[in-house]
Amino acid sequence: MNGLILFTAFIFILWIGSSIFIPLLVATFLWYLVNATATYYRKLFPACEEDRCAIPRRLFNLLSTLLSIATFVGLIYFFITRIRPMFSGLLVAMPEIQANLNNLWNYISYTLDIDITSIVIPNITSIISSIGSSVAKIATSFGMVIVYMIFMFVEQSTFHKKFAELFPNKSHTKKIRYIIKSIDENMKKYLFMKTLVSGITGLVSFAWMSILGLEFAGVWAFAIFILSYIPTIGAIIGCGLPILFGAISGATLNEVILLALGLIGLQIVFGNIIEPKLTGKTLNLSTLAILINLVFWGLIWGVAGMFFSVPLLVAAFIITAQFDSTRWIAILLSSDGEIPDKNEE
Repeated sequence: MNGLILFTAFIFILWIGSSIFIPLLVATFLWYLVNATATYYRKLFPACEEDRCAIPRRLFNLLSTLLSIATFVGLIYFFITRIRPMFSGLLVAMPEIQANLNNLWNYISYTLDIDITSIVIPNITSIISSIGSSVAKIATSFGMVIVYMIFMFVEQSTFHKKFAELFPNKSHTKKIRYIIKSIDENMKKYLFMKTLVSGITGLVSFAWMSILGLEFAGVWAFAIFILSYIPTIGAIIGCGLPILFGAISGATLNEVILLALGLIGLQIVFGNIIEPKLTGKTLNLSTLAILINLVFWGLIWGVAGMFFSVPLLVAAFIITAQFDSTRWIAILLSSDGEIPDKNEE
């Protein structure tokens, strides 16, 4: 009974404190992503090795971090100057798009002789507004996100020392460090590879849609990139939106078929073949667990919760595998029963 009360209180705190937790999660996500990119930059430019260093190690690490930050600043600048104007144009065209969707729905209803009322017709304007409100909520707290990130970068060199002070018992300290290191390594690998593969998928999708002459190709490509972080459902929506738009925007049947085959094929190749090979066993998670986790965080934090559902599940998977009392949870979360080795030190 006490456990149920504590769980309910925990869920309530997560829900009521979304305005605090979501910016913190966004900051942590970006901080991890910058550090992960910096790690891979250091691998590309191995100025420092274990026994020697051509330049001071701290300077080398600082330069790689600055290069990583510059990369993301460039991407943000590209989005603001190139993609954002397309979003504005899409919003202006929303009434016409909704009208075309209604006409297509009525045509399908008439052709198949099925009585489909206007109630079941998707209200794209409402959907876009809902997504936009979630994005706007994050955007309005962008200042808080930046502040969080700055303090994370400033204090990240002291994290290990703080954990050592929190857990003076040597065995506990070793176990906590092992858990933190496992989460850190797996999260960096997952976020970097996921971002890399999603970015390439978005770029190739943009090229394919541009070849077919689909309007607002940049918007749909950006949507594919962002929605790729949401498991299963994200890929379906990411492909479905441009295909549906193509169907209602006057494209021929052959163009719509080519569009669908190209986008779905890219998702299969990059999402189901290339990404698992790059991430290895980073995500040895049950598909059912991922979907349940997706719904859980979606109900609490909306689109933002769905976006962060997998990283949160990865952390829970690694933590529960390290304690005898919770290893059964890790086994249930795993896809094949294999879980990370427990640190016995």
